[in-house]
Amino acid sequence: MLATVICSRHLSEAQGPAEEKATSGSPNVVVIFIDDMGFADPSCFGNPAMKTPNIDRLASEGIKFTNFYVNSPICSASRVALTTGQYPQRFRIHSYLASRAANRKRKMPDWLDPGVTTLAKLLRQKGYATAHFGKWHMGGGRDVGDAPLPQAYGFDESLVAFEGLGDRILWSKTGNQQESWDHGRGTILDLPKHKTTETYVDHAIEFIEQHHQSPFYVRVFPNDVHDVHMPADDQRAKWVGHSDNPPDIDFFAVLDEMDRQIGRLLNTLDRLDLREQTLVVFTSDNGPTDWPRYYRAGHLPPGFTGPLFGRKWSLYEGGIRMPFIARWTGHIPAGVTDQNTIVSAIDLLPSIASMVGVDPPGGLDGEDISQAFLGKPCQRSSPVFWEYGVHGSIKPGKKEHVSPALAMRDREWKLLMNTDGSSKQLFNLREDIGETQNLGEVHSERAEQMSRKLDRWWQEMDSYYAHEDGSTRQ
Repeated sequence: MLATVICSRHLSEAQGPAEEKATSGSPNVVVIFIDDMGFADPSCFGNPAMKTPNIDRLASEGIKFTNFYVNSPICSASRVALTTGQYPQRFRIHSYLASRAANRKRKMPDWLDPGVTTLAKLLRQKGYATAHFGKWHMGGGRDVGDAPLPQAYGFDESLVAFEGLGDRILWSKTGNQQESWDHGRGTILDLPKHKTTETYVDHAIEFIEQHHQSPFYVRVFPNDVHDVHMPADDQRAKWVGHSDNPPDIDFFAVLDEMDRQIGRLLNTLDRLDLREQTLVVFTSDNGPTDWPRYYRAGHLPPGFTGPLFGRKWSLYEGGIRMPFIARWTGHIPAGVTDQNTIVSAIDLLPSIASMVGVDPPGGLDGEDISQAFLGKPCQRSSPVFWEYGVHGSIKPGKKEHVSPALAMRDREWKLLMNTDGSSKQLFNLREDIGETQNLGEVHSERAEQMSRKLDRWWQEMDSYYAHEDGSTRQ
């Protein structure tokens, strides 16, 4: 049965003082959430062109999941799901947050409801120090200068980019960043883009060093490897000649540097002897870029999806299935790959809460699958559902990558369709990971059963758009 939750049942906006002490067995938590990294961009997930030694090291010391999904193929909605443990449609955030006019046109608010339950709020109440360093994109930026700061969502410290407010890094005075200079509300660091990931990691390292004797929760959300890729000259020079596809050169340079910065973060945990006390989670917000400008220039967009079809802005696997690694030395088995457990970003809040000894509130869409993180494969009790583009959003640059607007994954089966039931596509992902063979006619009864479940889910999600406050239809 689908849970029915409205915004008024979430925790209050007020962020009270820490109420209890974390127990000695409660791990620190570090979440690394990459921007536009494809399933096969890490070499431990199949990158055919380059190595990512630090990400690979994390995988060799922890567990890899090959069936991990984010809950949207676009940034804001994906980040909301990870942050709240709920489908982003419940907050009417189905696409990227933009200008006020663009948000209204797509029936979206200007920011995530600050009264929402977040893992940061739950852990802060348990005595954790909390911080977010990197891309925010859940409110603030463009002409929205009055959005809540990350502190309203449970973070003691923050450093974001132009798609957020408070202390932030800006690397341009044109385009979407121009207005951010005028908003104020925080200290602005004027840095080139190739210094942003390093600076976020610098702040994370400093925060960890300050709080390493007490529990901490740190999110590191680079703006890399989102294009436009702008590496330093010496970084780029290292990769000249490594690909016949021109956009790859800058991409390789940025990915290589980002991997190096992740290594600095991991080395800090080792140096402070925190490996056995820290859960590290690594994944990406959606698939790699698919702007039409690459195809118009006769190039391929950079970023690898391996055997998966589709890219960013698509509900085919390449847009929503992401690399996922979890490490907690002494608790999570090392060098293990879980090819069976289906994990979704909405599962992270209840699962991590369980691992640190916090009872998450009821009504979440995500499920506690922490046993799978600890090396005991399990299955979610309910399917995972998606919606993209019903109320307007960016389309992939390659026509074939444009997917139906709705999708669901139930065990090995995946169904896609439009809201009117058209364009049904049924795939057995265990046998056909590349989504090449539509089995809708062969398994018509299964397709019909799944389509009814998917339609019921969408009718519930769509009801949140009936009122501007996000409440459901009565």
